[in-house]
Amino acid sequence: MPLACRHRRDLPEVTTRATAIASRRWPSEHGHMRQMLKSLLQPLPLAGLLTILTVAYSLRYAAAEHQPVTFALLAGYLVLFAWLQLLPEGRPHPTRLLALLGMPAITFALSALTARIGASQVLLVIWAACAFAVWTPRTAMVAMAVVNTGFYLLLRLTISIDPLPMVLINLGFQALAAICVHYARSAEHSRDALARVNADLLATRALLADSARDAERLRMARELHDVAGHKLTAMRLNLRALAAEPDLASHPRVQLVERLSGELLADIRQVVQSLRDDRGLDLATALRALAAPFPRPALQLTIAPGVHVADPAVAETVLRLAQEALTNAARHANADRVWLHIDQEDTQLRIEVYDDGRCGERIREGNGMAGMRERLAALRGSLEVDRTPAGGLRLRASLPA
Repeated sequence: MPLACRHRRDLPEVTTRATAIASRRWPSEHGHMRQMLKSLLQPLPLAGLLTILTVAYSLRYAAAEHQPVTFALLAGYLVLFAWLQLLPEGRPHPTRLLALLGMPAITFALSALTARIGASQVLLVIWAACAFAVWTPRTAMVAMAVVNTGFYLLLRLTISIDPLPMVLINLGFQALAAICVHYARSAEHSRDALARVNADLLATRALLADSARDAERLRMARELHDVAGHKLTAMRLNLRALAAEPDLASHPRVQLVERLSGELLADIRQVVQSLRDDRGLDLATALRALAAPFPRPALQLTIAPGVHVADPAVAETVLRLAQEALTNAARHANADRVWLHIDQEDTQLRIEVYDDGRCGERIREGNGMAGMRERLAALRGSLEVDRTPAGGLRLRASLPA
């Protein structure tokens, strides 16, 4: 985002295994308009807008014959600045470069037309902040050096005094603005990375908790079967031996105790069986926790009713496949939504993930995709990668459940 330090207010704090944005509906057209207005009203963009308006107020003292052109140029600068703030972060857009080239060009034109150097210096400070928010620090520094060199040469032609001190002082203000934006962006990226790591840990914790509960149920089932079941069986054998005695065969209490012991043994067997019934791991909760820190793309999750995953290794592989798909959709495909479908056919678990982004005609698999293939191969699974008819990336995985 061009002036950084605009923390995404819709980024949830991932502290519980809630559905968060994974189950939210994507905003409507009115929601997009509100989001655009919200972007412009963040602290740094708002400060830039107010500064540009202040420059416009100071230019009212320009020569009357130049005022129409002066205000037209400044309006163009304002439009380019606002457009930079509205462009989505991380998405390549051809107008972003045009805006960053047009802003200093308008500044030079205003300086040559009005000879108001202070206003031009202020506009260059705003441009430097935008440049460091969009480009890498190295590219932005080169651009700042070129622009300030051009500004110096322009002043040599338009004013009689040495412009070097003014350019150097302005360069210091530009550097200050650039440092503020750079560290604001670094803090924002660190916050987002921490939220993703936190979500990854919570998703893994959800699977571990389910696995621990399954292990505890299995241990209790074994204890009941091996200890209580064994002793109840021995007790029943002794009761049957007592019932065979002629003096006790017709005694009603002996018959009652023998019948109750049989019922108790049957009840324990039913409890043991229910404890051994594996309901599988809770994939939905883990996947939604994993998707929580992604403001874009939104995850649309569908898990078929018959899906049953009991192996933690299989569940972990599904989790990593979803994580890689979300990361690719956010970084490379510029997707707004990701659809994840999980179903089961016999003993095969099938996962399909696709997005509404735009990937290249030739799909290049990086380290993340290679690691995904290795995970699936270790479980005797397979992965197919292709494009959707709309141009998005689609992953189809199959592995034993």
